[in-house]
Amino acid sequence: MNRNPLGDLGQGLGDYLREQRQAARLSVRQLSELAGVSNPYLSQIERGLKKPSAEILNQLAKGLQVSAESLYVKAGLLDQQDADAPAGPDTRSVIKADVRLTSRQKSTLLDIYDSFVGHPAAAPAEQPTKPAPIRKTTTTTTADPAPAAGTN
Repeated sequence: MNRNPLGDLGQGLGDYLREQRQAARLSVRQLSELAGVSNPYLSQIERGLKKPSAEILNQLAKGLQVSAESLYVKAGLLDQQDADAPAGPDTRSVIKADVRLTSRQKSTLLDIYDSFVGHPAAAPAEQPTKPAPIRKTTTTTTADPAPAAGTN
């Protein structure tokens, strides 16, 4: 008979919390103090016997210095897809809509942004703008002519 009333759901979260706590080199007592939860309650969560609320998970995340979303996913309160979705407005749209930027500045910012987060699954109609070519300026230096033999 399964002694864990929450089944695998509670155990997955508990194992994850224990791994994170141990990685942070915290005892159960230390984490319970940091998170403001009782020592026995934290122990029960780690053993999969209790399912914490979102508020408790948030407190534990702060104590462990991990994202609350990762704990929400492990607890089954949030789907992984929801956790991966960008929060707030679309960065590319905000850059494109900023009237203070020139077309070249927008293009450069979008190129830099894409280099960090990857290329978007943009609509095929969107054509990337080519940056203006960089003009090379060449300077020629002339060496001082050697004095002719016999002239001073």
